[in-house]
Amino acid sequence: MTGIRKAFGATQAVNHVDLDIFAGEVHGLVGENGAGKSTLMRILAGFYPDYEGRIELADKEVRIIGVRQARQLGIALVHQELSLVPELSVAENIFLGREPAAGIPGFISRSKAAEQTRSLLREIGLEIEPWKKVSQLSMAFQQLVEIAKGVSIRPRVLILDEPSSSLTKTETRELFKVIHRLKQIGTAIIYISHKLDEILELAQRITVLRDGVKVGSDTRDKWDEQSLVRAMVGREFSSLFPHNHSPQPKNVALSVKNLSRPRTFRNISFELLQGEVLGIYGLVGAGRSELLESLFGLEPAACGEIRVFGERVKIRHPWSAKRLGIALVPEDRRRRGLVLMQSVGRNLSLPVLKYLSSLGFVKSRQENREVAEIISSFKIHAASPAAAAETLSGGNQQKVALGKWLLRPPRILLLDEPTRGIDVLAKAEIHAAIDRLAQEGLAIILVSSELPEILGMSDRILVMREGEIAGEFTREAASAEDLGQAAMAGAGQRLAGEAR
Repeated sequence: MTGIRKAFGATQAVNHVDLDIFAGEVHGLVGENGAGKSTLMRILAGFYPDYEGRIELADKEVRIIGVRQARQLGIALVHQELSLVPELSVAENIFLGREPAAGIPGFISRSKAAEQTRSLLREIGLEIEPWKKVSQLSMAFQQLVEIAKGVSIRPRVLILDEPSSSLTKTETRELFKVIHRLKQIGTAIIYISHKLDEILELAQRITVLRDGVKVGSDTRDKWDEQSLVRAMVGREFSSLFPHNHSPQPKNVALSVKNLSRPRTFRNISFELLQGEVLGIYGLVGAGRSELLESLFGLEPAACGEIRVFGERVKIRHPWSAKRLGIALVPEDRRRRGLVLMQSVGRNLSLPVLKYLSSLGFVKSRQENREVAEIISSFKIHAASPAAAAETLSGGNQQKVALGKWLLRPPRILLLDEPTRGIDVLAKAEIHAAIDRLAQEGLAIILVSSELPEILGMSDRILVMREGEIAGEFTREAASAEDLGQAAMAGAGQRLAGEAR
């Protein structure tokens, strides 16, 4: 790719970028949200035919004007934001538009589709029924299906945009095995990620974009995390995991005893202190997200006891949770955390509109004032409060999904993968907000698949495995090895360094 340019109105998203990718190579592409990474890759994948510049494939110049043409050329893009059709099956999604033909013209061979789907899924270490609806899968499994869809065309160039954002460490290792196999057969792989440790482990060469411009490109041995961050943000960087809060040991904000929900989790017991960040780690399917859903009333638990500041309560609906001062920032911010077509301001004020209304009318002046305060304190970068939430970068969308609960702060905050798929600067700002909220006395549960985040932000850590608590660790005693072992060991097994 030579001299690639692409503008959206007055905004120059990509400005004279050169990029060389070699067969059998993993090329890391990094930069903050809005740096131009996804735009550059969408040009290569045929989404933006009106680009300027030259693209050569195997030393032959091509003009890529559509997704179908890009696929025919052997270029596949695995999106960060899933492109699956929720109501279709896994097999139907993988082979959508190129279904295996049966012997009779015009008919689809379901047996071939199922067989090929199982084979593809096995390649990435996944066992899923081919005819299961995608809507019934967790975010992580949907991400793996998206990857299988990209691999299914046997691409010459495979673009992976934040492929591990929903995956745990174990699933990420399986993904890496697939990438290494693809490298060995000559596939050129472009790997986009905000997880710099993954980039440094996988990539042979790394390119950094900032504000649509290439600011650095070199072999892996010339980079480390600090130099990558410095190139991405244009300055030195402070701590990614601030920890200035202290739990209040005498103030139990949330007490859970023997909480169970059929086929998801069982006999869950723990306490959450005021001013504490309680981390929950585990593999996909461990029941972490489902536990938060039950604590927020989205899918009520079947049995067990919940106490909020000592009062025994039943949480059967999100409104019940909200009245008790419990808020949830869900894993899938685009589908469940935001109303994308609504403005940033209205998304922020939505949970508290009844406090901002009189006689059925919203008090616009008060709403605008309070929204402006949240936008300022969370450093939300938007053209204006009236801009649609869908126009924001992933990091700013996540800030809105969190900030909307803070016009009237809750007492207990449930965070499900709050920094999934966002850049390092936005991640640091959200971590700082979590630390600040804990200092102010909020009790926070942090579910994360990122071990550095769990270890860096939590005061205590619970590990879930197959719907049960498999271990509890203090901040001081926890290590990545201990957490990984607990996540994969037998449920209930006591481990060295475990909290007593």
